[in-house]
Amino acid sequence: MGADGHDLELSPHVSDEIRKTTCYMCACRCGINVHIRSGEDGQPKIRYIEGNRDHPINKGVLCAKGSAGIMQHYSPARLNKPLLRTGERGSGEFKEIEWSEALSLAGEWLGEVRQRDPKRLAFFTGRDQSQSLTGWWAQQYGTPNFAAHGGFCSVNMAAGGIYTFGGAFWEFGAPDWEKTELFMIFGVAEDHDSNPIKMGLGRLKERGVKVIGVNPVRTGYNAVADEWVGITPGTDGLFILAMVHELLKAGKIDVDYLIRYTNAPWLVIDDEGAADHGLIARNEAGEPLVMDRGTGNCVSSKEAGVKPALKGSATLADGRKARPAFELLAEKYLSDDYAPENVADATGVPAAQIRRLAAEIAEAAFEKEVVVEQPWTDMKGEKHDRMIGRPVAFHAMRGISAHSNGFQTCRALHMLQILLGSIDCPGGFRFKPPYPRPVEGQPKPHAGNKPGEPLPGPHLGFLRGPDDMLLEEDGVTPLRIDKAFSWDAPMSSHGLMHMVISNAHAGDPYSIDVLFMYMANMSWNSSMNSDGVMKMLSDKDADGNYRIPKIIYADAYNSEMVAYADLVLPDTTYLERHDCISLLDRPISEPDALADSIRWPVVDPATQGKGRDVRGFQSVLLDLGARLGLPGMVKEDGSALYADYADYMVNHQRRPGVGPLAGWRGEKGGTHGRGDPNPGQINRYIENGGFFEAHVPAEAQYFKHANKAWSDWAIEMGLQDGPVENVFQLYLEPLRKFQLAAEGHGKRQPPDTHRERIKATFDPLPLWYPPFEGEGISEVEFPHHAITQRPAAMYHSWGSQNAWLRQIHGTNPLYVPGAICDEAGLQDGDWAWVISHHGKIKVPVRRMEALNGKTMWTWNAIGKRSGAWTLDENAPEAKEGFLLNHLIHELLPPKADGLRWSNSDPITGQAAWFDLRVRIEKAEAGDNSVSLPQYAPQKDALAKPPDELAYGHEWEEIK
Repeated sequence: MGADGHDLELSPHVSDEIRKTTCYMCACRCGINVHIRSGEDGQPKIRYIEGNRDHPINKGVLCAKGSAGIMQHYSPARLNKPLLRTGERGSGEFKEIEWSEALSLAGEWLGEVRQRDPKRLAFFTGRDQSQSLTGWWAQQYGTPNFAAHGGFCSVNMAAGGIYTFGGAFWEFGAPDWEKTELFMIFGVAEDHDSNPIKMGLGRLKERGVKVIGVNPVRTGYNAVADEWVGITPGTDGLFILAMVHELLKAGKIDVDYLIRYTNAPWLVIDDEGAADHGLIARNEAGEPLVMDRGTGNCVSSKEAGVKPALKGSATLADGRKARPAFELLAEKYLSDDYAPENVADATGVPAAQIRRLAAEIAEAAFEKEVVVEQPWTDMKGEKHDRMIGRPVAFHAMRGISAHSNGFQTCRALHMLQILLGSIDCPGGFRFKPPYPRPVEGQPKPHAGNKPGEPLPGPHLGFLRGPDDMLLEEDGVTPLRIDKAFSWDAPMSSHGLMHMVISNAHAGDPYSIDVLFMYMANMSWNSSMNSDGVMKMLSDKDADGNYRIPKIIYADAYNSEMVAYADLVLPDTTYLERHDCISLLDRPISEPDALADSIRWPVVDPATQGKGRDVRGFQSVLLDLGARLGLPGMVKEDGSALYADYADYMVNHQRRPGVGPLAGWRGEKGGTHGRGDPNPGQINRYIENGGFFEAHVPAEAQYFKHANKAWSDWAIEMGLQDGPVENVFQLYLEPLRKFQLAAEGHGKRQPPDTHRERIKATFDPLPLWYPPFEGEGISEVEFPHHAITQRPAAMYHSWGSQNAWLRQIHGTNPLYVPGAICDEAGLQDGDWAWVISHHGKIKVPVRRMEALNGKTMWTWNAIGKRSGAWTLDENAPEAKEGFLLNHLIHELLPPKADGLRWSNSDPITGQAAWFDLRVRIEKAEAGDNSVSLPQYAPQKDALAKPPDELAYGHEWEEIK
């Protein structure tokens, strides 16, 4: 049937049927039309994938990755049956087993641990997009050791934004593409939110809006920007604070916005040496105090009609002094430390350029004011005739967050937005439903596991101070295997996935019995120190037992990590499964519309290859939950509550009337947001193209953080259960509480080894400090920076098994600035040694000038271990591709006291991938043109791949 509803006459080039679902070739979650027709064997075959023009995310646009989903689905690397290890870990030697045996084994291993000591299970998942399920499962199991990939990807971005203003970039919000007058993008590679950004940039170009790209590398979005700022890695925060310095000097800030929506006027106790010095002054009801401009009296910030001062000194009722947070802010950033001429050398950005950019930002914000003639009422009941916006929009991602100073850098960028008054206003950054979600409306993290019982609350959350950390009774020893929410990384809202294997191997803080991972390629490109991690996974103790006794791994493909598993559970491809892109997790909303979506089996895996016997991981997890008798997964008689994941998607309720899917709730599908389960819900999604969308009322579309209409609608739709106050936190009090602990105050004290680090980095106002790796080594010996970027045509490891996408990126040279090439005697096409304090690799070199002069870079996740992903042992990805991961250690170089800190942000634990410092030397003449290190080929658990793979009329493999 065609798009117009008329029957089509079939020809060799026409589909039998078009089925609409959600792409999974990156994290955009675009809508796709999958064209299907019957093959000669009568089974359905995927013929073509195109964008769904009715979908709210991509509106028909589809990138190379999305179109190449055919080759992802038919990849020879697909796992076909459960596997049980027969050889040594890492060898890739397995035998196929039936699902009955696989589930029985997994249930036996997991059940024994749960009854004895649930924390001995570490359950960590990759980019699975179903964390509301996996996290709930782990909570019901009772282990405190759960998290997903955010801890090594972008937790600084998420936590920095939520702690500051209740949202963040990407899935949490978006630029106002239609109304902004200046757009500035920081550290965003081409794979992040790619279709929406490309479409948005196109609209900006049509309107003549200037685009400024801040990135050490000028590729992709930065290449099409009107101005490129070639920042030195790890100095974005310093550059941002220099612009704040200029805006404060010029008085170009939105004072009314600061008073209405932020804690800028809140009084901060000024009592040097006291236990509450630097905390917010509050009345007996716990309400923050401000100083009334007219009377000088200290009154509640909630008092109607008060006009708070932003500067001056107040006297509290007990005689102590206090000052507005904004005065502390202005005093800090007006310091000469942040003057453009004093940051130019470190950032690589000339002082004149910094001043001009600050002036352009101010001009766009205050001279090009945007007005929307829409009345609205704020949460205090005050009515406004119109919505006034500061049309400067920012967007940022992993490039600024994957540093050891990333949390404070992300906060600095959000502070800049707030000072301009450009958050959730016309022309600025806009929240996507269900955001904003300020910290006060978020859970705290939980541990406290007991044998055979669930955790008392969710694993991950947002602590408010040292009292909320997850520590043993000694106040020091972490309760979690990754040391999240401990003194090592107190505000680690996404956990520290990159530290799980090394901590478990070391038995620090304790050993584990089962490592259970899903779609997390930790033995290769998802771990720092890949060589070391492979050894940890296969290391044995003196008795010949593996230090990590059992490893269960689930994936759809034969990745490097598969070889290190004891039991492999084969997942489906994204076209064979049910999935839920949920408001409980990371939905597909846009600023003007709440939206979620599904995937559904557009083809049955049983029809997609001889002997193929795979199951969707989420369904397998629910099956295991029922076998283990986990609360919420079994009926009173002990039988399974949910038949599979599709059943869970429809019938699970996280709160009464609120489930994984928001659309078509109620017995007959007549309500949205809240309502009883609807047996026909998934069919309604399929009929609607795989998604649900509910438009935000016009009165609620801006100023969601303070908008009564938004609050009412959010409650109606089940996004929140009552009004939630969201005051933007320019001055972040939880950080000051940790500083006070480090200064010796409070019942929970950090170890002496941690005190100075906490004092220096946990500033309640955003600050910049040099990345830790550079401070711990000789910058003379390692003078250059080395970073990676995601290419537009790849996504994590998945792309480089794809027969079409491999033709775009089959290898990944190291791109090196011309001056560094000349100094090292390198010509285009030469091979070079790249050396860090930790390791040494040999790589092919390409000369590049559109690059920060101190920085070299490569595409990420192209290099493969020989034999993995069912590629030929001599595939170019293995022989010419490489990883920078071999140069990066999960621990920093030893300090004077011999201690080695995690190579992470000290506040959140975010992996500091982009702090890497290196030197480069020309490889010796006569060396073979093969990248190093090389490893013995991983034996293939699958059949040998075809020499050539072609996609033709009959979908034949051509030998």
